[in-house]
Amino acid sequence: MAQSMESFISELRKRKEISRGTPQEAEAQHSKGRLTARERIHALFDPGTFEEIDALALPRQETYLGGKRSRYGDGVITGFGHIHGRHVVVASQDAAVMGGSLGEMHAAKIVKAMRMALQYGCPFIAINDSGGARIQEGVDSLAGYARIFDANCEASGVIPQISIIMGPCAGGAVYSPALTDFIFMTENSYMFITGPDVVKAVMQEEVSQEELGGGVVHSVRSGVCHYLAPDDRSCLNSVRELLSYLPSNNQDDPPYVQPTDDPQRRCPELERIVPVARHKPYDVRQVIASLVDDGRFFEIHALWAENIVVGFARLNGWVVGIVANQPMVLAGCIDINASVKASHFIRVCDAYNIPLVTLQDVPGFLPGKDQEYGGIIRNGARMIYAYSEATVPKLMVILRKSYGGAYCVMSSKGLRGDLLYAWPNAEIAVMGAEGAVNILFRSELKNAPDPAQRRKELVEDYEARFNNPYVAAARGLIDDVIEPRDTRRVLIRALELSLSKRERHAPKKHGISPM
Repeated sequence: MAQSMESFISELRKRKEISRGTPQEAEAQHSKGRLTARERIHALFDPGTFEEIDALALPRQETYLGGKRSRYGDGVITGFGHIHGRHVVVASQDAAVMGGSLGEMHAAKIVKAMRMALQYGCPFIAINDSGGARIQEGVDSLAGYARIFDANCEASGVIPQISIIMGPCAGGAVYSPALTDFIFMTENSYMFITGPDVVKAVMQEEVSQEELGGGVVHSVRSGVCHYLAPDDRSCLNSVRELLSYLPSNNQDDPPYVQPTDDPQRRCPELERIVPVARHKPYDVRQVIASLVDDGRFFEIHALWAENIVVGFARLNGWVVGIVANQPMVLAGCIDINASVKASHFIRVCDAYNIPLVTLQDVPGFLPGKDQEYGGIIRNGARMIYAYSEATVPKLMVILRKSYGGAYCVMSSKGLRGDLLYAWPNAEIAVMGAEGAVNILFRSELKNAPDPAQRRKELVEDYEARFNNPYVAAARGLIDDVIEPRDTRRVLIRALELSLSKRERHAPKKHGISPM
């Protein structure tokens, strides 16, 4: 007797229902304070837009040696949908299926989704919640990781890649997130190469999962995590916000938003926020909030290398990446971590056609044995390379001081900065006046009848002659000296001129960036 179409549809529905899991599995995730893999996708995408692919994938059963078995989908949900009306591809690991462990078909699904995102020019998001390699599948599991890493590398700088860590991410699995543009973590997730048991066995150290690789550790100490969220829903909302600043791929422009903030708005509060006295601290985030549209600033790496601030904002509706020294931390000096943080952000902006706005108030590089031994020379050179390599518009404002090599490093004319400005109180010099006088007039001060009075006279003379923006303006090393309250208006006009910028480097396979 011929089967009816209804019987075929019934069989299809039965198999897909298996792939969706059980209420008991959902409750197990909820008891840990986590959403299920499917709930995460629905929270991330615009309602009703997600389309799953490979829902019926299964592992090769003959590879199993006993124990738990997989099911349709093989522990990862892949597909595509809309975020803010634009296509995005996702792979969300399902901890309810063999702990979200990665086997051959699990990896194949992820790689297929990544290749799809690359081919169609869509951002790719990986939601990680996995026990790691599937031991039962042996080398097939390891080969799967390698294929994922290769796909990450191929997509790098072509499409935005975002990793979200919402549970365990251990062993070789950590390297795929490390190859992506941004890593988001929740407070009850963790990442590490080797877990506490191995650390105890090999190093005789007692350490918890949270102490070894929790979200706070990677946000504050290692810098692995770019954004820390308290829970799944707030994390996914933040990923949606980040995507509102990024283009779909490196051939597109970042999404423009019709502004509600006046492009001619003056900012007199800047003259209060930034003290004239060069040694007094202030929060540069207040400066950023004053300048950008509606005060909205999406900060990246907020808890790591806090002496430099980076993130996304808009000026008259156009997306910009902001790099700013933070005088509240280490007086705004550039150290190793700040160099690494800024360099990564600059290269991301350049890859995705996002103009750069640099706000300078920097006394120099952080001195000391620890910095020299840690490689400040090599790591500081990363910033030079990143700014020099960037072909996007590069705007810069010196808010207060710009001394020594730090001036050169941060988007100077020598690194092909486009339009550069300084406030009238700005000091641009090899070093501060006191330090310069102590070196230049050491003998004179030693023999002076009143060394303190003579030092004061020489410092005042040095400041009048050299430590001001007008020497740099006379040489064309800055394009104008502006009133602080006009900074927003000036930046918007400079940005809208430079958006048509076209710059190419000499043909080469690739440069050799300091690592």
